[in-house]
Amino acid sequence: MADAIIDPAIEGFIADVVNIGSAYDLDGMERLYTADQSFLILTGEGEVMRFTRAEVFAEFRSRRDAGEAPLSTEYRILHVERQGEDAVALLYRRMSPEAPPVMYELRLRHQSGKWAVRGETVTPWPGAAGGSFLPPRKMAA
Repeated sequence: MADAIIDPAIEGFIADVVNIGSAYDLDGMERLYTADQSFLILTGEGEVMRFTRAEVFAEFRSRRDAGEAPLSTEYRILHVERQGEDAVALLYRRMSPEAPPVMYELRLRHQSGKWAVRGETVTPWPGAAGGSFLPPRKMAA
């Protein structure tokens, strides 16, 4: 982000979202997401897939329980815009060397004195193969 000043509380919160989620730390994730959080993925074919918080958490739990390696914490904040108690953050994000880079839009809400993710949208990075943001599942040996 060129010459833009990001609210340090939002910048720190984004780092927590990336680090805690990448480690499949479901207890930590519980405190970072609103109860009505939704997750949208724009596929490479232009279709939108919608997942509930419960579905996303179930996928992360399954990967953790299967012994999957933590996800990469590679990210870069591209833009943050705050309007009152809401903010939108755009990130470059890559979950692993095997997964294509994506653009993450985090829709944030400031509630009870802290930030929380109320929604995420994942879109293919320009020029990257789209459709999946997580690395392929590894088969247990």
